[in-house]
Amino acid sequence: MSSKESCRSELRVAIRQLSDRCLYSASKWAAEQLVGIEHDPVKFTPSNTRFQRGSSSIRRKYKTHDVTVTPIAGVSYVSTPVMEEDELVDDDFYLQAKAYFDCREYKRAAHVLRNQNGRKSVFLRCYALYLAGEKRKEEEMVELEGPLGKSDAVNRELVSLERELSTLRNNGKIDPFGLYLYGLVLKQKGSENLARTVLVESVNSYPWNWNVWTELQSLCKTVDILNSLNLNSHWMKDFFLASVYQELRMHTESLSQYEYLLGTFGNSNYIQAQIAKAQYSLREFDQVEAIFEELLSNDPYRVEDMDMYSNVLYAKECFSALSYLAHRVFLTDKYRPESCCIIGNYYSLKGQHEKAVVYFRRALKLNKNFLSAWTLMGHEFVEMKNTPAAVDAYRRAVDIDPRDYRAWYGLGQAYEMMGMPLYALHYFKKSVFLQPNDSRLWIAMAQCYETDQLRMLEEAVKCYRRAANCNDREAIALHNLARLLSELGRPEEAAFFYKKDLERMESEEREGPKMVEALLYLAKYYRAQKKFEEAEVYCTRLLDYTGPERETAKSILRGMRTVQSGLPSMDVEHFPPTSF
Repeated sequence: MSSKESCRSELRVAIRQLSDRCLYSASKWAAEQLVGIEHDPVKFTPSNTRFQRGSSSIRRKYKTHDVTVTPIAGVSYVSTPVMEEDELVDDDFYLQAKAYFDCREYKRAAHVLRNQNGRKSVFLRCYALYLAGEKRKEEEMVELEGPLGKSDAVNRELVSLERELSTLRNNGKIDPFGLYLYGLVLKQKGSENLARTVLVESVNSYPWNWNVWTELQSLCKTVDILNSLNLNSHWMKDFFLASVYQELRMHTESLSQYEYLLGTFGNSNYIQAQIAKAQYSLREFDQVEAIFEELLSNDPYRVEDMDMYSNVLYAKECFSALSYLAHRVFLTDKYRPESCCIIGNYYSLKGQHEKAVVYFRRALKLNKNFLSAWTLMGHEFVEMKNTPAAVDAYRRAVDIDPRDYRAWYGLGQAYEMMGMPLYALHYFKKSVFLQPNDSRLWIAMAQCYETDQLRMLEEAVKCYRRAANCNDREAIALHNLARLLSELGRPEEAAFFYKKDLERMESEEREGPKMVEALLYLAKYYRAQKKFEEAEVYCTRLLDYTGPERETAKSILRGMRTVQSGLPSMDVEHFPPTSF
């Protein structure tokens, strides 16, 4: 059996087993990967797949480099998941309980299985109790919520579930699904080390449950923790590594893993969306936009991850495309947090910040832990100059995910607006630690160092240098660095960066006050260095402008001609090298 056929066979069995245990999100993920397995060229005909054109074109266009360190895609070192039938399961009771579970009547489902001792029945009973506790917790949060929805509500089933599942594990009477639930309970109770151990046991026994990998990922907060995991070799481990690398901001490694997986899962929309996420983090917006356009053509009713696409369209100020996307998701499923965020982004781009906040709040009513909504709402409050509300929103975002650099950056902006640069600097440092290749964060730190309260200009210079080396798309760093070096009396360095800034403006065909400032500085600098030919070039360009810089250029030209003719200069400004 080929590696692709092996993966296909494993996933088909796993989908049935996961669905049978009511793990529908894991079953859905597995089904998407099943359809995403690329057909062998010999067997492929254009009619038997709807993904072939789009995904392969994305793979060719956005492949960064070959990955040769991993075995051929699809190799599995764990046998196909044919689990033993549970002889202690009474099918009639189990089917009744499953029907109640599917109707979200969790307590009734658990009650039906109260006397059933089979592993499958025990898992469904415990899982139903866990979800009943979660449902009650959500209700209490609505009833007793404090500021910004905070409350002390807890899942009251956790204690009894931990006791029961711990006993089952110690007695060797727990299956991989029970281990998953036990790990989930331990994580919620804060026992992270034991939770990791239990979840690793679960994936090593049964690697096809993506929910377990997701929970394990949330517990891998550092590379050291990740490397300490004793995981069996399996192609599902590669999906996990790609995802966790992305969470740890190791985007190059993440892209390498996903490109390796494309060897087998070449038509997977999930992998394409993850590649788009990595490219988004690297601020490659054109590539991200192309991938999402392809995804929507393959899967026109997709809402998942589309809020990220809306962020790209917002950053590129694509009004019509964002309007079309907002209309599309509204018709598909308007009561999804992603849909509300997309519509909120649309109103924000139109400058209707109050209306944008309404939709971000709606997203949070649907999912209180939807990270993007808290961060985006914080941005809107900043635009509305409501800094206390912005700080609250950003703090809620970092409570949910301390690795979200956008929320830390937002907190820095808010404190900067309140005239508290030391606080702002603290939060900017946190954001730049998480996203060191984002020029905007370095520029924000530099501007903090430049404030009247701090005046730490040498530190600001270092930050501007880092920003200039991080592909500064807004073209702020070079100009500010040159200006600051001029203020510090370092004309040679200032001239170097003014020249680089000028070259960039010319290549991008940009005009404006910054170009005038660069031309004027360079004209004066080369005049002071007695490099009259270079100075004349910049002065001549200044003659095309109509402001006071034109007269200054004329004056410099007259002075240089006077000096060159050997006559004493009476009306010329002299610019010593360190005075401008």
